[in-house]
Amino acid sequence: MPVAAVPDLSVESVDLPTGETVTYRHREGEIPLLLLHGNMTSSKHWDLVLDAIDERFDCYAMDMRGFGGSTYETPVESLADFAEDVGPFADSVGLDSFHLWGWSTGGGVAMAFAARHPERVRRLVLMASVGTRGYPMYRTDEQGTPTDEPLTTREDIAAAPALVPLLQAHETEDRETFKAVWNQLIYTDEQPEEDLYDDYVDDMLTQRNLVDVYHALAHFNVSDEANDYGEGSGRAADITHPTLVVHGDRDLVIPREMVEQTVDDLPNAEFVELSDCGHSPPVDALGDLLAVAEPFLLEEVEADVESE
Repeated sequence: MPVAAVPDLSVESVDLPTGETVTYRHREGEIPLLLLHGNMTSSKHWDLVLDAIDERFDCYAMDMRGFGGSTYETPVESLADFAEDVGPFADSVGLDSFHLWGWSTGGGVAMAFAARHPERVRRLVLMASVGTRGYPMYRTDEQGTPTDEPLTTREDIAAAPALVPLLQAHETEDRETFKAVWNQLIYTDEQPEEDLYDDYVDDMLTQRNLVDVYHALAHFNVSDEANDYGEGSGRAADITHPTLVVHGDRDLVIPREMVEQTVDDLPNAEFVELSDCGHSPPVDALGDLLAVAEPFLLEEVEADVESE
């Protein structure tokens, strides 16, 4: 059954000292929770979670730089550049420490922020997240078979056969191509209802940094292991927060091997697999998702209550 739309929250904005203006959606509560979206999306794609999550959570879903209504004054070189906006944004909306929940690319941004500012993160949720060792892209041969030669430059990544149709569809606002790609990779089982799906696609077209994001994902590596792009930073060891790694058993974007590496590299991670779920748990398995994420995030609060 297609997933129906829910009442959308109004979009607000703040100007950051970094020179960027960040737009966001806010649902009031008591326990601060900051949500970071993935590539080709924005805070709009958190709408199902924002509507259904426990009312105790004070939810802020920000549009990262170059997505949604946020500006893109300074192009990113790495996921750490996205993370540099998180602290100033939290300051602007009055958050000191908070739970951090990252989805896909947002998971990498969440890890980069947690490693650099551990005192500000209470607990970390990584949902369908890029791994600690990045998301490599490889050159293909004449038959279209991937080789072992990594694509390293923006120019090479922009010319990758898998990315060219998306870039062309973005330029021409070809919504049907976007839907075809998402039906192949993301919405392989459940799909949003037509009006909601159209809203999501309209939102995808707001992105201004697709190549930059793929370049940043490829070069991301906070592990202490080398990948095809070089040595890791080792910063995963600094992410000691209780961490929930959530992955769908039908995720065609993030392979299971990448998830296992993440769990191995993070000092305090637990893994939960969602059944019959792809790369969009809020669409495929919202109830199951919240059934694991809410108790994990509330555990700290309930422990504090018991100790009083």
